[in-house]
Amino acid sequence: MMPYNYNVYEPVQPHWFYCKQVESKSMWLPFSIIDSLQLEETYNSVQPDPENVIVRTDGGRYDVQLYDRIRTSVYWEEEPTEVRRCSWFYKGDTDSRFIPYSEEFSDKLEGEYKKAVSTNQWHRRLEFPSGETIVMHNPKVIVQFQPSSIPDEWGTTQDGQTRPRVVKRGIDDDHDEVPDGELAKVDHLVFMVHGIGPVCDLRFRSMVECVDDFRSVSLKLLHSHFKKPLDEHAISRVEFLPVQWHTALHGDATGVDRRIKKITLPSTGRLRHFTNETLLDVLFYNSPTYCQTIMDTVAQEINRLYALFKKRNPDYRGGISVSGHSLGSLILFDLLSNQKNPAAATPVVPTANEDTKQVTAAVTQAVTPPAVEEEPKEDGEEFEDLSAVLEHLGLSEYKSTFDEERIDIESFLMCTIEDLKEMGIPLGPRKKIAKFVKERVNKQAARQAAQEKKAEVKEVSQVAAPPPAVEAPPDSCVKKLPVGNTVSSVHVNYNYFEVGTGQVSVIYHTLDFEPVNFFALGSPIGMFLTVRGLEKIEESYQLPTCKGFFNIYHPLDPVAYRIEPMILPDLELKPVLIPHHKGRKRLHLELKESLTRMGSDLKHGFISSLKTAWQTLN
Repeated sequence: MMPYNYNVYEPVQPHWFYCKQVESKSMWLPFSIIDSLQLEETYNSVQPDPENVIVRTDGGRYDVQLYDRIRTSVYWEEEPTEVRRCSWFYKGDTDSRFIPYSEEFSDKLEGEYKKAVSTNQWHRRLEFPSGETIVMHNPKVIVQFQPSSIPDEWGTTQDGQTRPRVVKRGIDDDHDEVPDGELAKVDHLVFMVHGIGPVCDLRFRSMVECVDDFRSVSLKLLHSHFKKPLDEHAISRVEFLPVQWHTALHGDATGVDRRIKKITLPSTGRLRHFTNETLLDVLFYNSPTYCQTIMDTVAQEINRLYALFKKRNPDYRGGISVSGHSLGSLILFDLLSNQKNPAAATPVVPTANEDTKQVTAAVTQAVTPPAVEEEPKEDGEEFEDLSAVLEHLGLSEYKSTFDEERIDIESFLMCTIEDLKEMGIPLGPRKKIAKFVKERVNKQAARQAAQEKKAEVKEVSQVAAPPPAVEAPPDSCVKKLPVGNTVSSVHVNYNYFEVGTGQVSVIYHTLDFEPVNFFALGSPIGMFLTVRGLEKIEESYQLPTCKGFFNIYHPLDPVAYRIEPMILPDLELKPVLIPHHKGRKRLHLELKESLTRMGSDLKHGFISSLKTAWQTLN
């Protein structure tokens, strides 16, 4: 090892860091080597407009505004974080992590360090206006003394300063582990939908943090199992993006949390809070009103993320998959089950009884006029699109607001007062829209009831109950538009699917892509299909736009259910064990074998001791 030359100054190699809140604490984390080099290269280059320099980091999921030193998320909402170009660090008081100094203070330290090296004069004591005292004993031993307001005999030196902190110049192998980074190219994209509750695991981590773990494990597997192709850049990486719907249902979005809180008993507060935060999501999904909210949010969020990803990666040609955990897998299953296959000439309509057909026809025509020629309407008003409706109501100025939310004439008739209020529509226009929708639905319902009444047979009309005479029958979303501050009762319609019955009838938006695979993680799909009345899934059944379906679960997961027995009920098929990527057995299997072996050893030991004692007595 070459001795250190005190008279040769070598500039420090900076590394870029960002500040992140971890468990309510601010923690400075290093950018990956790839990202830091890219930031440094951009920082040192001559920029025509430095204020608008943006560098993509973390595989394109975060943008760094270099001039403002701010890091912002691209695909989801997150508080901006501070960014620093770091060269000097000190060890924190509470943990062993090194914390970077500010860039200005680091520049001062670097200047003093350069003087010490150039003059070979060490044991320098540097006093700073902020109160810090830095002592440079030699290039490898540098300490900092903080001013102490309350001296004590344990942590204070004679001059009223606390015990020294270790100061470090630059980063090396002893510093916090710095990741290598992610390649810019993406081979496959996966959208992940969470389940119940605002947190996603027992460590109370958010959806973004849990998806980060998926991404991290994926990168480790690529590095450990595909080393040669990675060197040749033949295999890049898999990108995982979180799809979040919980905030659209809770908080101030719908006001349901406020109403639930009013009716919640004060006893066993923590348990009731847990129930309201998590288990109620299952009930919401079976509610015709909030099921539509969840389904709209998931589909629109997936399409938004997909459009944003394509915009930032215009040359992407890889496949796309979707993955859902717990209730999220059921949401995706229902969404994918109701996609329209463009290759199919005519959709396959499952057989339903006549009553179901009549109800479905009435519900469908309550929103969408039939495509066949009809008799002249009494009101004499038919509207081609939403623009015509708004012009009729004198509300054309709000056309851009509805366009931003991608609302057409069909979804316009499904908007509730809460929806219009959330979009920023004033009270007066909201009243006009509510009145218009109520009158239009009433007229359409009256026409439909009249047509059905003409077609009824006398015997049936005498025995059967008369057609429902509600003020406004439900639309295809089975949501009733509230008038004023009241909500009238709704008749809940249930869809009869080829793969099940009993799911509330809602509108399913079309995804802007066809998924390659659907991964259901810890999924209750099998249980929900059984509860909906489904006994068997045909072997030939396939999701309309998705070819692959994988039901992945842990045997100790209490909400995970199988799918295969519903397809082949007569066969006893054992689950297929996914091999562990490290070649060992799964943790629960190792634990089971260890406990079995321990029990066997204890049993044999006890019997052997008993035999020995019996022989001694004899």
